[in-house]
Amino acid sequence: MLNVILWAPLAAGVLLLIAPRPAARWIGAAGALVTLGFAIALVLDFDSAAPGLQHVVDESWIPDLGVRYELGVDGISVFLVLLTAVLWTAGTLFSALRSYPEDGRTRFYYFLLALGETAALGAFLAQDLLLFVLFFDLMLVPFFFLIGAFGSGERIAATTKMIVYTLVGSLLMLVGAIATAILVAQDTGELSFSIADLRANLLSAGSQEWIFCFFAAAFLVKMPAFPIHGWMPDAYRAAPLPVVLLLSGVLSKVGAYGFLRIVLPVYPEATVTFQEVVMVIAVASILYGSVMAFTQTNVRLVAGYSSVAQLGFITLGVFSLRDDGADGAVLQMVNHGLVVAAIFVVIGILYARTRTEDLTEMGGQAMRAPVLAALFLVVTLATLAMPGSANFIGEFYILNGAFQSKIALAFVAAIGVALAAFYALRLYQRTMHNRLPEGVDSREISLRDSVVLAPLVACIVALALWPGVILDRGEASVDQNVGAVAALGTDCSTQANTTVEPANTAVLCE
Repeated sequence: MLNVILWAPLAAGVLLLIAPRPAARWIGAAGALVTLGFAIALVLDFDSAAPGLQHVVDESWIPDLGVRYELGVDGISVFLVLLTAVLWTAGTLFSALRSYPEDGRTRFYYFLLALGETAALGAFLAQDLLLFVLFFDLMLVPFFFLIGAFGSGERIAATTKMIVYTLVGSLLMLVGAIATAILVAQDTGELSFSIADLRANLLSAGSQEWIFCFFAAAFLVKMPAFPIHGWMPDAYRAAPLPVVLLLSGVLSKVGAYGFLRIVLPVYPEATVTFQEVVMVIAVASILYGSVMAFTQTNVRLVAGYSSVAQLGFITLGVFSLRDDGADGAVLQMVNHGLVVAAIFVVIGILYARTRTEDLTEMGGQAMRAPVLAALFLVVTLATLAMPGSANFIGEFYILNGAFQSKIALAFVAAIGVALAAFYALRLYQRTMHNRLPEGVDSREISLRDSVVLAPLVACIVALALWPGVILDRGEASVDQNVGAVAALGTDCSTQANTTVEPANTAVLCE
């Protein structure tokens, strides 16, 4: 099943390259829908009572280098695979129903979307470190062309900046991955990039620390986090809206997922060492993103900076090194992906009517569009983490973990919850209410737009009613990845305050 999920989008992408141009966008949409169907089946078949990986694929790929074609899902990744399939279906359908692009390069555009989906799915499914790095880097290729060739405005400069930022991080991660395998091989006598093998044969604390910095740089740039988010504003302004939807909804989660999947289990001592540093970065991202989202007038950047803030919450939950915090982070990854995707769909609908993305020139859209206003209201309330929403549950879990870990940082981070209400309500008020600008019509949402937006809102409501569908299935995997690191941090703290060094932690805490 994992092979089908992984390669179905790319197979559809290759097929549409040789299909008649008018059919290309529908073949791309069909490929995304097929992948979505298998992703739903994967979730339904997932056994939450069984620990460890499921549906494992493990084949020798490059034996001389110890690289294996190793795939698998657990409670952390299974819903991120589903999120990827849902949002890629939404982005592809949004493009297809609006006959985008209009310049005759249809086949190339939808092939790039298909390649990007396979790369993102591969990052969530890979259980070999080098395979993960390859899929992580592969994501750069389609988005380089999607923004550079199909974007608008300063698209070339935006693409260049994005590639410089993300490529530097990716190269550092590649160096770290190779160094990890080689250093482990010096102890075991066998070269292997399998994540399971690497976590079973940990490096010394000194080696972990510099490699941790390389991986952290790659993941924080991808998210993006303050202050290494400089590529985000230009890329979000220049990229086509469906591409921005995928950048913010899916690709940003690969960075957060990388911390849980790779950094915590493979570099646990370095994680404890740098815990406070990363938590400070997370809190800074929450405050900076929230303030910037409130001050922006471009609706794309309001959503973009709000994503910086929300990814800050997710990072805070992961590095609280508490089960509650990490559980909330996994839930919030899915929540944020659905919410921000819905926001960008609404932005696309509004732009088609107003021909502007400036908040100061919008307003009054709810006058004759109660259904659109109601759908957007649900999204807005989820964005500000209204009690009763799944976002509220996610942030509650994250802050609970943070308060148990670093209470001072948790108090500061809690300010971001209040700030979210300001920028979310401001976005809704400025677009749906106030006076309707001259020359702009207020009309109800069309069928083609509701086909994309309504399912996303339905998913948001469903998660609000049953957040346990993610929390229950992810708990065992989160405990496995976070528990050992949390215990290590506790043992080191205890050791620092006692005169007796426990034999099993003395070396680890040096």
